[in-house]
Amino acid sequence: MQLRYMKTLLNPQDGACKVTAMAWSPNNTKMAVITMDRVVILYDELGERRDKFSTKPANSQAGKKSYIVKGLAFSPDSTKIAVGQTDNIIYVYKIGEEWGDKKVICNKFVQQSPVTCLIWPPEQQNIVFGLADGKVRIANLKTNKSTTLYGTDNYVISLAANVSGKGILSGHVDGAIVRYFFDDEGTGLSQGQLCKHPCPPYALCWGSSIVAAGCDKRIIAYGKEGRILQNFDYSRDDDEKEFTVAICSPSGQSVVVGSYNRLRVFNWSPRKGSWDESRAKEIPNLYTITSMAWKRDGSRLVAGTLCGGVELFDCCLRRSVYKNKFEMTYVGLSQVIVKNLSSGTRVVLKSHYGYEIDKVSIMGKDRYLVAYTTDTLLVGDLSHNKLSEVPWQGTGGNEKFFFENENVCMVFNAGELSLVEYGNNEILGTVRTEFMNPHLISKRLYQRGASRTTIITFLFYIFSVDLVSGFNIATVNHDSRIDWLELNETGKTLLFRDKKLRVSFLI
Repeated sequence: MQLRYMKTLLNPQDGACKVTAMAWSPNNTKMAVITMDRVVILYDELGERRDKFSTKPANSQAGKKSYIVKGLAFSPDSTKIAVGQTDNIIYVYKIGEEWGDKKVICNKFVQQSPVTCLIWPPEQQNIVFGLADGKVRIANLKTNKSTTLYGTDNYVISLAANVSGKGILSGHVDGAIVRYFFDDEGTGLSQGQLCKHPCPPYALCWGSSIVAAGCDKRIIAYGKEGRILQNFDYSRDDDEKEFTVAICSPSGQSVVVGSYNRLRVFNWSPRKGSWDESRAKEIPNLYTITSMAWKRDGSRLVAGTLCGGVELFDCCLRRSVYKNKFEMTYVGLSQVIVKNLSSGTRVVLKSHYGYEIDKVSIMGKDRYLVAYTTDTLLVGDLSHNKLSEVPWQGTGGNEKFFFENENVCMVFNAGELSLVEYGNNEILGTVRTEFMNPHLISKRLYQRGASRTTIITFLFYIFSVDLVSGFNIATVNHDSRIDWLELNETGKTLLFRDKKLRVSFLI
């Protein structure tokens, strides 16, 4: 991962005006920043300032300067912002979908202790936050109530979620790092105190592994059960200061750790199973980095400073142009942004298994996308933004792809025909055939209620499969020399033409 400075979004002040929190919306269209003045500033995806609104104290009589905002997070639908404050309250503001929509408070959660950190894990409907009394709690917007997930006796200084959003970490002032799962996704990993960091882990993130850092100028990567995997020690570097904040990319394969005038970048190597350090980003007069946020598609990173400055960086491993029509931006080993240069539309191609994407091609009149990883095949319809990733063993790239059908891609290789439906991560069906001609094959997807059937018809027999039960429905032999055939919408009637130009129906 390489960071390239793009522009300054908010100019720094002469004195301290700390950027206390920032966040990108999940739909990549909004970015929120808040400083010590307690005003949320909203930017668009290009970094242009578009809107702002003031936060409110828990007690109007206490005054606007009676609190600090310690956490900021967007809802999964990008229409709400949660604000965690030190005056023992969390407000949720409804900001709407359009710029300039009225900002209203739709939820508030009063606490018994100051809110110290806050996250809204991906794909989760509840807010997770830490308190000064050591509790980690969850706020439910539907019931407007908050409950305790677990409690400790030590101040919560940091929170981080894993890539799926189904697990969280909390860092405490005594150095303890605690793990909690909403769903362990079948991993069987333990919960509770994972390990004890040598210093308070103010910089904490959870990507391909857990990374923690703090005032001892060391960055430590921990394994699944808290064992130290790597130790990057900068304690003898006089130019290095304490580490204040860390963030991982949306894919979890890159980590950026901020300190004084410096961003350190680490990239995960799946082959070695460890982190590789890239060249650090040195920025004179940036001062201490206090907050960071990564755009959900992985293409942008923003960093806020102690003096109130906000800097925007471009993130990529490499960038290339395909056929002078598409720009391929590799923002991670397993994530590529495909941009149509003529229309400006973008599609985020990502391996859900975290495999490295080796090759990306655009086929079928520049509408369909094909990519390979070591163990999967990715295909997609760019016009409808439907992407699929199916298990696939490497065959040297000898596959032939056919895109005549709007909903299904036909993949032919070594006498085997596979059907992949766009947006479905399972292969619909596979049949053996030595004949591969799109005019001699017809397929239909038909759904009524819970029953879903795909029917493939080609040359010498009709092959029908019920995807719910997995059983073959019918095989019909015939002796006609067919040169064209087509199924009706329900797949119950076949129209075909033979070499003598005779058209026949088969029901």
